[in-house]
Amino acid sequence: MVRAIAASLQHIVKRPFRFAYPFSFLRTIMSVSTPSNKRIDGTALAASIRASVADSIGAIKQAQPGFKPTLCIIQVGEQSASSTYIRMKRQAAQQCGIETRHIQLPTDADEETIRAQVRTLNNDPTVDGILVQLPLGDHIDSDAERRITEEVAASKDVDGFHTLNIGLLSSKACNPHFKPCTPAGVIRLLESVGLSDLSGLHAVVMGRSDIVGNPVATMLRAANCTVTQVHSRSKDVQNILSHADIVVVAIGQPGFVQGSWLKPGCVVVDVGTNYVPDTTKKSGQRLMGDVDYASAEPVVSAITPVPGGVGPMTVAMLMENVKIAAQRRAKYETLHPRGVTSLNSLTLQQPVPSDIEIARAQQPKKIADLAREIGLLPCELEPYGDVKAKVSLQVLERLAHRSNGKYIVVAGITPTPLGEGKSTTTIGLSQALGAHLRRPVFACVRQPSQGPTFGIKGGAAGGGYSQVIPMEEFNLHLTGDNHAVTAANNLLAAAIDTRMFHEATQSDAALYDRLTPRQKGVRKFSPIMIKRLQKLGIDKTDPDTLTEDERRRFARLDIDPDTVTWHRVVDTNDRYLRQITVGQAPTEKGFTRQTGFDIAVASECMAVLALSRDLQDMRERLGDMVIGSSRSGEPVTADDLGVGGALAVLMRDAIKPNLMQTLEGTPVFVHAGPFANIAHGNSSILADAIALKLAGIEEGEPPEKVGYVITEAGFGADIGMEKFCNIKCRESGLVPDAVVLVATVRALKSHGGGPDVTPGKPLSDVYTQENLEILENGCANLVKHIQNAKQFGLKVIVAVNKFASDTDAELNMVVERAHAAGADAAVPTDHWAQGGAGAVNLAQAVIEQLERTESQFQFLYNLDQPIEAKIEKIARHMYGADGISVLPEAREQIDTYTRQGYAHLPICMAKTHLSLSHDPTLKGVPTGFTVPIRSVRLAAGARFLYPLCGSMQTMPGLSTRPGYYDIDLDAEGQVVGLF
Repeated sequence: MVRAIAASLQHIVKRPFRFAYPFSFLRTIMSVSTPSNKRIDGTALAASIRASVADSIGAIKQAQPGFKPTLCIIQVGEQSASSTYIRMKRQAAQQCGIETRHIQLPTDADEETIRAQVRTLNNDPTVDGILVQLPLGDHIDSDAERRITEEVAASKDVDGFHTLNIGLLSSKACNPHFKPCTPAGVIRLLESVGLSDLSGLHAVVMGRSDIVGNPVATMLRAANCTVTQVHSRSKDVQNILSHADIVVVAIGQPGFVQGSWLKPGCVVVDVGTNYVPDTTKKSGQRLMGDVDYASAEPVVSAITPVPGGVGPMTVAMLMENVKIAAQRRAKYETLHPRGVTSLNSLTLQQPVPSDIEIARAQQPKKIADLAREIGLLPCELEPYGDVKAKVSLQVLERLAHRSNGKYIVVAGITPTPLGEGKSTTTIGLSQALGAHLRRPVFACVRQPSQGPTFGIKGGAAGGGYSQVIPMEEFNLHLTGDNHAVTAANNLLAAAIDTRMFHEATQSDAALYDRLTPRQKGVRKFSPIMIKRLQKLGIDKTDPDTLTEDERRRFARLDIDPDTVTWHRVVDTNDRYLRQITVGQAPTEKGFTRQTGFDIAVASECMAVLALSRDLQDMRERLGDMVIGSSRSGEPVTADDLGVGGALAVLMRDAIKPNLMQTLEGTPVFVHAGPFANIAHGNSSILADAIALKLAGIEEGEPPEKVGYVITEAGFGADIGMEKFCNIKCRESGLVPDAVVLVATVRALKSHGGGPDVTPGKPLSDVYTQENLEILENGCANLVKHIQNAKQFGLKVIVAVNKFASDTDAELNMVVERAHAAGADAAVPTDHWAQGGAGAVNLAQAVIEQLERTESQFQFLYNLDQPIEAKIEKIARHMYGADGISVLPEAREQIDTYTRQGYAHLPICMAKTHLSLSHDPTLKGVPTGFTVPIRSVRLAAGARFLYPLCGSMQTMPGLSTRPGYYDIDLDAEGQVVGLF
């Protein structure tokens, strides 16, 4: 039969035929399935490949709803040929179910601009493939072009051009991420005519480009072909071709290879694409390959036409490569769900060691690794060493399309002075959700002040086996945000006294001239001065054109010293700075003033940081801060002083949230630390917003993939939760789903008649022994807080934070009373001693209550209500008061703020956290009381009014035996004594 085939082939070519084919080849071509005209239909084969790719992509999407295979194509300029090729690729991608992003850069885009765009796409986890459409323009030479294509990550190089992929292709021991599209298409074309086993065949590859010739030769060799590669310097090419069983031509010479050069019965793949003149065509030219098709077709057993051969296959194999990339990503995401972090297991000890011993024993993950796990891009991370980093606000823009995760605020019942473990519960719940139930989860907490850290309360990193680590980084400088707030606050304080001094010692003309000095004979207003002119209704921009009266009004703020409320701050408890006199040096010429210091976190700059929605919003808020009034009663702002922009510069980096981690490796955003009495006592809007996007789901993803954001509110729910809802959520537009209400047996006993709890003194036996009667009486406080939370339409999950002395009967009583009061769930937790494992039941209750539900959140009051009405609404509904009593000073202030246009602001009540009432001695659920409003102050930048219900201490003092006695460095330079 073999010799019969040889005779048949001799008849076809009508010339003497020398039998020189290996039997394996003859056996192969006996099964070649080619049309009678020998034409290999690349168009049809490409269509079948695209259909197969579409089936595979469909399977991925069915298994992983919301998954979107994505190809990004970068084009420089608008070259028509490139645009045509891109259109073809996008059409093919659409047929396959692959999304495409066409990124068109300007014609003059330089090398670095293009490479920067490639790097951005490299870092985008939603991008499967990147294609740089060549050419890039005459201004990009071949070396720059190579550097640009090399910038594409090998794992996204679906063209297969990257040096690493080409190198791996050439190594017998390795496999590339992708095979080059055209060479891969050549192999598939050969397979389509039955040449699936190429062992022993002789292949000749004409051309040695890295795009076709070299990789084709490598792939044929890997398929056990004997390969000869010829090029422009090769000799005796015709003779070499006459022995070839397979010929692949890619030399860019139209019609170069003649049929008479070919071995009868060989298979030819023509990769050439050359335009030659043709007057019969409308365009005046036609496309032609490197092989003279007319003379070759009678000789060969199969040949690819041009067009309709290799061209369609190149695009089809591009789609195949994108499919491969998508399958890899889908597999990775199955094994590593977005936002679910790798485990950092705990080794629990009993008795539980000190907080710092536990923290020091746990090795944190690299912050860059944690960032990658939660879905941050490298360009969105600004590491401060290996264990902490700032996060760029750009992530909000990138994920703007994504729906938010579930939003949970952790609040508490009215606490004892020792605290009831809200921070510990926040961290324990996060560890349970993330490390144990494998859900995406983010904790958001305030950055602590160094005052309590070195005072008596200690740090705020949680405790036991539910902590933020490294705790010394968390409790001390972190990334310097508190210092930035201090610097901004004190710059404004300096500006106030400086302005008052200069106005008091200069004439109107001298003051104006110094504010607008001539430089090279010309003077001009700075942008912030233009803003003041507009506020004054002066529509001029040339300093020389102002009238004398306009100059006076512009230059003189005429601040009334008695109205100045702005204090200097320092992040240390220092009682002797509560009231000071400034201006005592002789250089101040007798202009002294009584003022004081606050602790840094009490600064309005800190509240502004926590409530800002972006950098521009922070800039506007800082400029709007009111420091006092003029003698005519007009508010004086930081922008009036000309310092608003400088404050924003000092806080530019502070606006970026800080990323840290829990002991069990789940993410924690640490950002801002406003006081919970005169301010709103919550971490930043931006930290929560970023976390909610990272925890959210893409369109089409199943609801069960949603993640959880656990944010903590300061003090009891009557303060922290109320301000979270009425101030923070109103400013942010974010909608909470639930409150986790932390209760302890100890605190409830204190509300049921137990003796006072005093820091530094031993607890009474009432708190360390079972006492159900006192506990039951105290549960009324828990009931009131549950009712308060329900007024906001929130789901309420009570977490009973277990202490070692609590009995099962006591814990069960609290759970029963919580359910009876309307809590949606109530669960004892032991996360202090067991870490996340001790809060798994709480985490399961959260999931059960929130999964597949929509928030029913509502505000307590409307902003358009009068100031007094909003205050009374809070007092009656949150505290249980009979009403409020507005004292004369407060009445005057309310009238002033109403006249000045601030009546629309929300209310930030400043009262004791140790009672539902204004009186810290009234425990349980006080009744029959009226809340006295002694004064009302304005935080115009933070955009709230804060009524004072008593004497609020904004600068804590140090006790006889502060915590700093125990804080030191050991022999290795490690911090000891923090708690």
